Amino acid sequence: GYPRRALRLHGAAQAITERYGGDVPREHAQLLSLPGIGEYTAAAVASFAYGQRHAVLDTNVRRVFARAVTGAQYPPNATTAAERKLARALLPEDAETAARWAASSMELGALICTAKNEECTRCPIATRCAWRLSGKPAHEGAPRRGQTYAGTDRQVRGRLLAVLRDAVGPVPQTALDAVWDEPVQRARALDGLVADGLVEPLENGVYRLPQS
Repeated sequence: GYPRRALRLHGAAQAITERYGGDVPREHAQLLSLPGIGEYTAAAVASFAYGQRHAVLDTNVRRVFARAVTGAQYPPNATTAAERKLARALLPEDAETAARWAASSMELGALICTAKNEECTRCPIATRCAWRLSGKPAHEGAPRRGQTYAGTDRQVRGRLLAVLRDAVGPVPQTALDAVWDEPVQRARALDGLVADGLVEPLENGVYRLPQS
């Protein structure tokens, strides 16, 4: 979730300061070595910030490639090796052009070739789109994952963090117990926050947010 991302962003900033004197590294391998930085983020930074040739695959780009090239309405739920191979094959050879290609394909998916209500009449590659030319067949793959939130551990974690964020000092266990009725799920969520470094347990059964 977003709290974990913030923690990893802080860790990456510290690593950049300690290892590279505060300058974001240019090399893809160096970017991958930073805390919380995966293949997508490393490729995006190298491409967008430094104009390098890397395949940048986010949800929007994957959807564009699925429709335009493979003729499927949606890509698989998780990125596959075949998608990565296709993205590399489509990437222009020239680094500067490849960087523009990466940004353009992402914008195309975000603004025009959207998950719902796609605007094919505005699409610059509509006449070449395999999905459109085949009559826009419905999705036949695995069911697409929904973005459910209510009742999940994410919701419990959010409520626990809200109590800690609004408190003026350490929070007793009883105050945290009041935010969620199901004790097993509540304990699991709290343990996860502690393990992720987002909550700091203190003596006498009280908790607080990490102190910078």
